[in-house]
Amino acid sequence: MTGRSTDLNFLPHGQYGPAVATLAHGALVLTGLLLYVVTTRAGRQRRHPSAALAWVLMMTLLPYFAIPLFLLFGTRKLAKPASPTPLPMPAPGAPAPLWAGTLLAGLGVPAPAGNQAVHFHADGAAAQAALLAIIGAAQKRILLATFILSADRIGNAVVDALVRRARAGVDICILLEPLARLSASHAQLDRLRIAGIAVRWANAGRHDRFNTRLNLRYHRKMVLCDDQVLWCGGRNLADEYFTHDGNDAPWVDLSFDVRGPLAVQASLLFDGDWRQSGGAALQIDRTAAAAGAVPAQLVASGPDFADENYYAVLLAGAFQARERIIAVTPYFVPDDALLVAWRMACRRGVRVTLVVPAISNHRLADWARGRALRDLAAAGAEIVLFPRMIHAKAVVIDAGIGLCGSSNLDSRSLFLNFEMMVAFYGQDEVAWLARWIAARAAESTPFIPREPSLAVDLAEGLVRVVGFQL
Repeated sequence: MTGRSTDLNFLPHGQYGPAVATLAHGALVLTGLLLYVVTTRAGRQRRHPSAALAWVLMMTLLPYFAIPLFLLFGTRKLAKPASPTPLPMPAPGAPAPLWAGTLLAGLGVPAPAGNQAVHFHADGAAAQAALLAIIGAAQKRILLATFILSADRIGNAVVDALVRRARAGVDICILLEPLARLSASHAQLDRLRIAGIAVRWANAGRHDRFNTRLNLRYHRKMVLCDDQVLWCGGRNLADEYFTHDGNDAPWVDLSFDVRGPLAVQASLLFDGDWRQSGGAALQIDRTAAAAGAVPAQLVASGPDFADENYYAVLLAGAFQARERIIAVTPYFVPDDALLVAWRMACRRGVRVTLVVPAISNHRLADWARGRALRDLAAAGAEIVLFPRMIHAKAVVIDAGIGLCGSSNLDSRSLFLNFEMMVAFYGQDEVAWLARWIAARAAESTPFIPREPSLAVDLAEGLVRVVGFQL
C-alpha cells in the first residue's frame, strides 16, 4: 500500500517533533494562563498591576517554571471581601481624626481603645529590658509571635525567660514564621517544647508540617502577657535589632509596650493566627485590661483581611494631610498610587520627610527604590539617608495620628505579608514619634537624586516589577 496515511509512517523519525513540541508548549501556556485567570477570579485574588504583569509574562515565556511557582507563591488573599454592612460613624470628639476613624470603621477595624500607658523604646537596651520584664511578670499566659528567632544572645535570653515562666506554670504559645527555621536552632526549639511550650509555624495548617503558602510571610511581632500588656514594633528577636556585644553597631529600630485594652485586641488577632496555624482556640479575657486615657487602635493587615487596611490609611492620609507627613522605613518601594499621592501632597504644600538607610540589608530593595526616591524628591519631598541600617517603621500625619509597628513601605509589606501596626492618637504619643523620626533625620545626609544610566533605569524597573514577589 502506498496511500498517504501509510507513507507518513516512513517519514524520517522526528520530522513532526518541532510541530508537536510547539503545540505542547502552546497548550501548556494556555493552561497556565487559564490557571492564573481562574484562580485569580474565583479566589478574588486582587493583584498589584506589576505582580499581574510579572505572572502573565512568566506564564507565557516560562510556563514549565511559572506554573509550579504560581502554585507555591500565587495565593495573595486568604479572606474574601464580605458583603458591605452599615457601620456607625465615629462619635463627635472621638480620639481619631475624622477621616481615619471613618475609614477604619468602614474597614471593620476595632475601634480605638483608651489605654493606661504607652512606653516607646528609644533604643535596643530599653526594648530588651521591657521585653524581659513583661515576660517575667506574666502570671497566666504568654503569647509570642515573631518573624525571626535567632540562636544568639537575644534569642537565647528570650528562650531562657520563657522556659522559666513555663516551669512556673504559665501557659505559653509561640507562633513563628516558617523562615525562622533558618535562624532558630534545634536546641532552642527542643528546650521550648520540653518545657511544655506550644510552638507552631504560622499559617501552616493543622496537619501541614511546612507552610505551602510560601509567599505569604508572617511578619507580625508581638508579645502578649495575660491579655493586659502588649510588646510590639519592628524588632525581631535577634542581636542586631537590640544590642551588639561586639564591634558592630546594632540596627536602629522602634518598639513599644502598651498596657490596656489594645492588648486584648492584639490577643484576639493572635488567636485567629494561632487557629489558622492549626492551634486550638484560645480563651481571651476581654475584660482583663483596665481602660485608660491613652487612645490607640490596632491596624492589622495581610492575607487574612479582605482589604489592605494599613495601605488604605496611608493612601487616605496622603490626601487628608494638611501640614506634614514624616516617615521612616528600611525599604521604600511603594506602588504607583501611593507614590503619586505623596507627590501630590508635596505639590499641595505638605512637608513630606522620609528617612531611609543609606544602605539597607537588602540590596534588591535598594535597587528597587531608586526611581521612587527620585520622583518623590522631584516633587519637593525631603529625603535623607541614615548612615547605618535603620529598621524602624513609623509614619506621622499632621499632629493627629502616628503609626508604628511591623509594616515597611514596600509592596511586599503592603500587599503580601501578615503585618500589624498600631495607630496612636494621643498628643504626647504622636509628638514623641515625630520627634524621634526628626532626630534620626538630623543624623542623616540629604538624598541627592542623580539621573540614572539607561542600564540602571532598566534594572530598577525590572526589580520593581518582580522584586517584591520574592
